[in-house]
Amino acid sequence: TEEALAHARAAKVPLVVAINKWDAADEESREKAKRDYGRKLNFLDFAPVHYLSARNGSGVPALLSSANGAYAAAMSKLSTPKLTRVLLAAVQKQSPPRAGASRPKLRYAHQGGMNPPLILIHGNALNHVPDSYRRYLERAFMAAFDLRGTPVKVFFKQGRNPFAPRRKG
Repeated sequence: TEEALAHARAAKVPLVVAINKWDAADEESREKAKRDYGRKLNFLDFAPVHYLSARNGSGVPALLSSANGAYAAAMSKLSTPKLTRVLLAAVQKQSPPRAGASRPKLRYAHQGGMNPPLILIHGNALNHVPDSYRRYLERAFMAAFDLRGTPVKVFFKQGRNPFAPRRKG
């Protein structure tokens, strides 16, 4: 159900979607199911979708292969230089929007955890980066590292301003 899938997305777990009884549906029902899935569950864009028939076993091997791939993607180790290259390429393609007089500066990225992959991005003025740009970066990392079946979470870590006045005490 939609509720269970939304819960899985919120839990940040690897996910593979299986739609069963595909052999029992006619062509019109299949097209409607695909449209409905794409419209209602677009927040699961990271999860591969498999249409299968458990009765005759069609699609099950591909489903199991995707499940293994999702686990491997969730446990993958991503190197800092490669993450930073992907980050800089994504910023060059589409820079973050301005926030007042300054534009956020994204300097480098490194992996902060696994299952799901957690990517920390360091820079300046990062508290002004909108959620839409965060999702853009998540999709860029997913595509670059072929992380199918697992969500990628991006966090921003702002550097301290060396010119800011220091507190005494």
